[in-house]
Amino acid sequence: MSDMSDTNDAPFYKHHVFFCMNERDGKDARQSCGKCGAEKAQKHAKKRIKELGLNGQGKVRVNQSGCLDRCEEGPVLVVYPEGTWYTYVDNADIDDIIETHLIGGKVVERLKI
Repeated sequence: MSDMSDTNDAPFYKHHVFFCMNERDGKDARQSCGKCGAEKAQKHAKKRIKELGLNGQGKVRVNQSGCLDRCEEGPVLVVYPEGTWYTYVDNADIDDIIETHLIGGKVVERLKI
């Protein structure tokens, strides 16, 4: 058994970004992020993070998630460990979140929900 004092308390990722990818079906279904461009936005973010050399342990991880239950505010993503929620319209918004929040450490107020 290892000594607990030897463990590193640093998070595995500095930032973990989850994009809601949920798609609701049916004519009376609520709005869903998956039908609002979430897949394209998540792929753009993942590609951009890699281009900037920000991916990997101790850096940034971009993931897909199921429903985050903020459908009417979507599409949405959330950045942890801060727990900051954002909505977005296009790749320029995603780039702003990357540059301002993930790199610069400041919340993008205009996109925060």
